[in-house]
Amino acid sequence: MKIGLGLPIDDPALLLTWARRADAGPFSTLGLLDRLVYDNPEPLVTLAALAGATSRVRVQTEVLIAPVHNTALLAKQTATLDRLSGGRFTLGIGVGGREDDCLAAGIDIRRRGSRLDEQMTQLRRLWAGEPYGEDVGAIGPRPATPGGPEVLFGGFAPAALERVGRFGDGFLGAALPPEHMTGLFRTVEEVWRRHDRPGRPRLVAQASVALGPDGTADRARRALLDYYAFTGRAEYMTKGLLTTAREIRAAVDAFGDIGADEVVLYCWAPDPDQVDRLSDALF
Repeated sequence: MKIGLGLPIDDPALLLTWARRADAGPFSTLGLLDRLVYDNPEPLVTLAALAGATSRVRVQTEVLIAPVHNTALLAKQTATLDRLSGGRFTLGIGVGGREDDCLAAGIDIRRRGSRLDEQMTQLRRLWAGEPYGEDVGAIGPRPATPGGPEVLFGGFAPAALERVGRFGDGFLGAALPPEHMTGLFRTVEEVWRRHDRPGRPRLVAQASVALGPDGTADRARRALLDYYAFTGRAEYMTKGLLTTAREIRAAVDAFGDIGADEVVLYCWAPDPDQVDRLSDALF
């Protein structure tokens, strides 16, 4: 099973160091979250820089809030990133849930699900080189990955899981322990079969971690509380933070037992030495 790293958002200038260390080590993926009205780096711009600083590790949005993005521009940006990275880009994608993000983007939060469905239909067409529409040509460049970059859907609602079967290559599950994630994994597999998709969906789990000296976990908890404040469940989210090598190893093993192909350890403290600590703990 592969192990990826979710990147902290506190200090964008440190992310090149994170990326180079991860690329030199055993980790499979670098993930980066997306928000509009928040103090985080824009993920596609940032991942392009990280792709240029690495040669092996994949780069992944985790997850991109597609409805707040212009679809034509998103097609161009994602195809470009896939080309620049040599096919190392995974588009983790979802609808988001912050009203302020939707207000800033000028979209109706109540239509974000249907908008994502429309976007995915258009993205698949554009990545295949088809014209944008009547009197409008194709939008290049063509992605390095035939048919477009790998697409993983995040979310918990039935509609989100259904999109895996309709449009996706797999599912990215976050913020749930293995004993609860297994139900989502099994549902995704059933949706996949119902849509007569060949093979099986790729299943990716995410766990929040902070491994380091005294103060590291406290800083990570503060970051989690701030980021998830809008949900009303921020305290619950902090309870899921894994702060010891033993806890992290146990969670990775448990996710493997329920069929995860990859576990992304989302780091909520900015210290790049966490890359080496996590490597020592798991490999």
